[in-house]
Amino acid sequence: MARNTDCKERTAAVPVDAETRLNDDHHISVRLWLRLLSCTNQVEGRIRQNLQTRFSTTLPRFDLMAQLERAPDGLKMSELSQRMMVTGGNVTGITDGLQKEGLVIREVDPADRRAFRVKLTAEGVRQFARMASEHEQWVIDLFSKLSVRQKRDLMDLLGLLKEFVQLPAQH
Repeated sequence: MARNTDCKERTAAVPVDAETRLNDDHHISVRLWLRLLSCTNQVEGRIRQNLQTRFSTTLPRFDLMAQLERAPDGLKMSELSQRMMVTGGNVTGITDGLQKEGLVIREVDPADRRAFRVKLTAEGVRQFARMASEHEQWVIDLFSKLSVRQKRDLMDLLGLLKEFVQLPAQH
């Protein structure tokens, strides 16, 4: 009887995610895909939590500022939408909030007077630099249990996977 209780306690302590519902009967490719998804979700969740706790901001706001930091001349709203892989409405909402806080500005695009370019302000550059520095350390910490060799091996294998999934589908 005590064994059953121990098993239930161990099961309750295991985090529930898409991967935990699988068993050995499932194809290894499905198990691998769900393992990747689970790891991605856990890392992203930790980053989201840290951004909220430390900077009272969200990952989409951080991502938009990161895109602008890489483009000192600014980006059109459509370019931001494409780079972030979100709708124009999402980009507009995030940009509106950052503009109200004085972290970004909108300027008329000299090449297309109908479009706006969004740029980080000096304060936006400063705040993003602080966030990016801590973000980098969070990621380093999250992967710190892996050796350099393991990280390189994982990078190489994921690089191969990325190449294979980018190939045109063959039926």
